[in-house]
Amino acid sequence: MTKLTEYTSYADAQMHCSSEKLWELFDGTRERMNIAHECIDRHAGEDRTAIVLVRATGQDELISFDELSRDSARFAHSLVEQGIHAGDRVAVMLEPSREFYVAMFGAMKMGAIAVPLFTLFGPDGIRLRIQDCKPRMLVTNEEKAELVPASRDLKLVVADQGFLASLAHFPSQFECRTEGDDLAIFQYTSGTTRELPDAVKHTHRSIVTLMLAALYGTGVRPGDRFICPSSPAWGHGLWHGTLAPLSLGITIGAYSGKFNGERLLQALEAHRFTNISAAATHYRMMRNSGAAANHRYSLEKVSFTGEPIDSETAAFVEETFGQPACSMYGTTEIGVCLVNYPGAADFKVKSGSLGKPVPGLRVQVQDVEGKPCAPNVPGELKLWRSGSWLATKDLGKVDEDGHFWHGGRADDVIISAGWTIGAVEVEDAILKHPDVREAAAIGAPDVLRGQVVKAFVVSPRAGSQAFVEEIQDLVRTRLAQHEYPRQVVFVEELPKTPAGKIHRRKLREQEASHAAAA
Repeated sequence: MTKLTEYTSYADAQMHCSSEKLWELFDGTRERMNIAHECIDRHAGEDRTAIVLVRATGQDELISFDELSRDSARFAHSLVEQGIHAGDRVAVMLEPSREFYVAMFGAMKMGAIAVPLFTLFGPDGIRLRIQDCKPRMLVTNEEKAELVPASRDLKLVVADQGFLASLAHFPSQFECRTEGDDLAIFQYTSGTTRELPDAVKHTHRSIVTLMLAALYGTGVRPGDRFICPSSPAWGHGLWHGTLAPLSLGITIGAYSGKFNGERLLQALEAHRFTNISAAATHYRMMRNSGAAANHRYSLEKVSFTGEPIDSETAAFVEETFGQPACSMYGTTEIGVCLVNYPGAADFKVKSGSLGKPVPGLRVQVQDVEGKPCAPNVPGELKLWRSGSWLATKDLGKVDEDGHFWHGGRADDVIISAGWTIGAVEVEDAILKHPDVREAAAIGAPDVLRGQVVKAFVVSPRAGSQAFVEEIQDLVRTRLAQHEYPRQVVFVEELPKTPAGKIHRRKLREQEASHAAAA
């Protein structure tokens, strides 16, 4: 019987992919399933590496399936001893590390709900999430432990050097008894501490549906050496970067510590990774490091997600790695729905395109009346689910060949003197200037035009009127006369969401505050 992992072409994906074929990739059934078993336990006993831990400071570490299976079982037993029950929440706020994976998989193994938390959250971000999910236990490091609000209902565990040793007396095996519909993970989307996003609640069998994104968004197949430098506190780093490939028995790479583009380039060469999925920002930082030519690479599949990739960085990816940058589009709430099928020889990747729908999904671009837009006519991207069209809150268009194109978030559109201008397009043009490292565009209030384009630019070059005019002329030339930024501000850095995306909403809020004060 041929498994889905044995097919690599786009045509085969459309012909053979089905729910039944997805279930063939797992041990569990719809009634009985456990993510920790699928990702770790069933691959133990073969003395194979599960995780290559790439540290920002060097001293990379290899962690085997055997070690993770043993230590996560011991942690599961320790939870039972401490009175943690199935369905209780266990929050884990650690950088990728042996302790992080032991706690995450151990919690799910015994039936608790794992809640990964981003390590850069401040006290407000931590407090709001604890109040929301009400964990019985939080595992973190000494530094972050000081920021956790004291509560008699919350047991705080510091994963210090003695953490794993303290588990050594527990049994090295744990019998998983969870059902497919039991909750396994609470996943928070990125957002501000003032506006807490709802936690997306995943069951153990969610990993089966997730495999669609893995097979066709990142293109993972058994035998790959796969790396995703995104934090496992977020959907991309956890589901696409960790759980999906591990469930196929694939060796994965994880990045721990402050991200550095040159450090990742070194790791790509040293560990001979063949498949990478990262955020657009990661590729941009690799490009800006200037070190790409110093290394040799083994990459065969390259994908990105989170936000559109600018054309200069896309060109860098293809020139450096010999593979096109394949977009993988979706959200934590709706999942991945548009992909570029990395590794499919019969799929033409159009640079800048979101690709085509995942097998079995219906995606449309619709106008304000909910009718399908004609080819190349902008509208809102919508996904058919449970008998109705679900809005993604993103704009886009579809071309004559059925490839989808991103038009930015609905609230990122700038209306100036009646003209509709996309922030992403303006940013892409600005980034073509050799002295620009990062750029963000928003609509600033204007008495005459309603709004004008305002650009925030990060550059090693000092800001000047001449520099402003160079940027404006570049945008006029590449886009249109009315789309150039009438206001340009040079800044040291741009606000980012915890997941690393440019936080345009924060820039708009700052601009509105300044306008109100004026």
